[in-house]
Amino acid sequence: MSQPEKVLATDAALALIERLRAKHGDLMFHQSGGCCDGSSPMCYPLGEFLVGEQDVLLGEIGGCPFYMGKAQYEYWKHTQLIIDVVNGRGGMFSLEGPEGVRFLTRSRVFPDMQPE
Repeated sequence: MSQPEKVLATDAALALIERLRAKHGDLMFHQSGGCCDGSSPMCYPLGEFLVGEQDVLLGEIGGCPFYMGKAQYEYWKHTQLIIDVVNGRGGMFSLEGPEGVRFLTRSRVFPDMQPE
């Protein structure tokens, strides 16, 4: 039995990713763990956010890599993230801020999912 994808995006999120890519070039995401910008998925120009051994690549959405910190991943490893878009301002460092919308993480737990 194959494992479900760890991160997906809604059609609205994919459309926003395309708009942002047209303005900013290749993109990447990092699921924030709190602090200044709450716990939102943050969108950056590819390579602007430095990832390292403390980050886990969950997959791609819209052709963009999506990372989460290892410590946070330990809490979310049985969960599928679904990246969506809602009206309002998100994290001040995320590229969608000036668009009047923000990325939002929804999730669902897979009780039988075996983490990698």
